[in-house]
Amino acid sequence: MMLYESEVLFVYAIIVTGGKQYKVSEGDIVFIEKLEAAEGETVTFDQVLSVSKEDGDFTVGAPFVAGATVTANVVKNGKGKKIYVMKYKAKKNEKKKIGHRQPYTKVQIQTISL
Repeated sequence: MMLYESEVLFVYAIIVTGGKQYKVSEGDIVFIEKLEAAEGETVTFDQVLSVSKEDGDFTVGAPFVAGATVTANVVKNGKGKKIYVMKYKAKKNEKKKIGHRQPYTKVQIQTISL
């Protein structure tokens, strides 16, 4: 693979979305908190905490790296596995079973850019 002077490969970036931080590389498929985007749409994450390049150069923002973006393609919107929660009060004959399915968005990382 031939690299030109202006072509820089990024190894990974750390992004913030949905109140959580994710370490992503180009081509990764990531399950993130639900976004208001339809399947097939392209989303851009501009809250990038740090970027690592192939040559070992590492950029850290304060709090975010200026001008850095990560673009991703929405693959699917769905719900995770059901989680059951039991509420119980001893000696009161009180039991309650509650289920919850957390919604998610599955995205594939396309590009990392400064």
